[in-house]
Amino acid sequence: MGKVADETESLLDLGRKLDRDPAAMMKAAELLLRVRDRNGVLQPLAANAAQQRFEAQRGRRNIVLKARQMGITTWVAGRFFLRTVSQPGTLTLLVAHTQAAAESIFRVVQRMWEELPQELQDGPLRRSRSNVGQMVFPTLDSEFRLASACDVGVGRGLSVRNLHCSEVSRWPGNAAETLAGLRAALAPDGELVLESTPNGAHGAFYEAWSAGMDAEGPGLRIQGPEGSLDPGPWTLDPDALVRHFLPWWMEPAYVGAAVERSAMREDELLLVARRRLSAEQIGFRRGLEQSYGVLRAQEFAEDAETCFRASGSCCFEVAAIEQRLAELGPPASTRWNGALQVWFPPQPGRTYIVAVDATGGGAEGDFAAVQVVERQTGLQCAELQQRLRPAELARVAVQLAREYNQALLAIERNNHGGTVIAHVEMERYERLYKQNGEMGWLTTISSKPEMVVQLGSALQHSPQQLRSRRLLAECRTFVSGEYGKMGASAGAHDDLVMAMGLALAVRAEG
Repeated sequence: MGKVADETESLLDLGRKLDRDPAAMMKAAELLLRVRDRNGVLQPLAANAAQQRFEAQRGRRNIVLKARQMGITTWVAGRFFLRTVSQPGTLTLLVAHTQAAAESIFRVVQRMWEELPQELQDGPLRRSRSNVGQMVFPTLDSEFRLASACDVGVGRGLSVRNLHCSEVSRWPGNAAETLAGLRAALAPDGELVLESTPNGAHGAFYEAWSAGMDAEGPGLRIQGPEGSLDPGPWTLDPDALVRHFLPWWMEPAYVGAAVERSAMREDELLLVARRRLSAEQIGFRRGLEQSYGVLRAQEFAEDAETCFRASGSCCFEVAAIEQRLAELGPPASTRWNGALQVWFPPQPGRTYIVAVDATGGGAEGDFAAVQVVERQTGLQCAELQQRLRPAELARVAVQLAREYNQALLAIERNNHGGTVIAHVEMERYERLYKQNGEMGWLTTISSKPEMVVQLGSALQHSPQQLRSRRLLAECRTFVSGEYGKMGASAGAHDDLVMAMGLALAVRAEG
């Protein structure tokens, strides 16, 4: 019993160090854990460049956008396994996009246990239960459990210390609802890692990654492509979602036949200059282009914008969207917890249009959207995206219209728009847009293409008018489907697109 007690105390001492010192985690992983490499050979889990970066920058809440086969899934599983077997009372939950994927990752973790020293297996890390779904360590009262995002009510009733959500972009069904339920099960001092390769600019993972990109104030931490925290005036919140972007060139094995500098294209020379890629890495990239075609940017990410590829046929010129995204900076100011972004305040003598895309509101519904554009130039001055009920939306829209020199207030009257218009009239705001003598704009099968054309023309001919990353992200996922139907791709939103299209269409009327 004395030896078991000593071994247990050594594990507990390790557990106390793991959260304080990234170097302790990396040292313990290399000393205790073994995994199979690309050739199937068992090797110590020595942190590679991507894993080291994650460990150095991680917080309590993490989201990882990665290229394929960077080793992050294995690293997170390993670090959570170490926490499970060294911190008493720990429940670790691994959730993957399919049951097969969850079991595959779990087999990696089981092998980690099987390769531990025999005295630990027979002593403090003896398992009372081990199957395809869980490992239980009674001496420490700890457990490592797996689940699939397909499972109904996954995580319900649990108190989870470590939550590992893998390939979130590929979770089926209502992934946002599944993720919300899992996060509710996470203990206040627990650790969360959401990790995935990109899979279209929509869905729960994309929204989690994009949330707060232009916010100001506490709660934003971003790890850039070179590993540094994005500069800003905000205070770092330990519970903020730390974003980790891991491009493919961090993996040393990703090299190919060297490409002579004289034969490199302009985009390749740019990567050599900006990212210090080698001639061999450029050769690997060319191989990716041959193998993956247009999906290369998705499967082997190079930046956190273009890797999110739109599914379906985009109604706008994708190259123009990406060019404008590359040029944009943050808004001049934000209000209302970042829901309102402002680039240009109202100027004396200028006239404005405030366009409103209305919804019914509610926590699970679509967003309401308001776009403020300068009438003379079409310049985007401010943008609101928030879940607001009709009365709240009317109040906010009137407030913005009054602020912007008694702007013309154009409200889409479809669905909940009629209710918003009624509330605006109660606010005694008189400068309401009328279409054929009736309050508001009616979006129809014939007027919707006109709105899209106006926005598409701005993207092509005067992209400097458009200032919002949120708007451009929606443009990328605004697609044409069967029978010419246009709208947001599955899991995406189009409220900002419709509000801007409305503003520009009203402006075009003169």
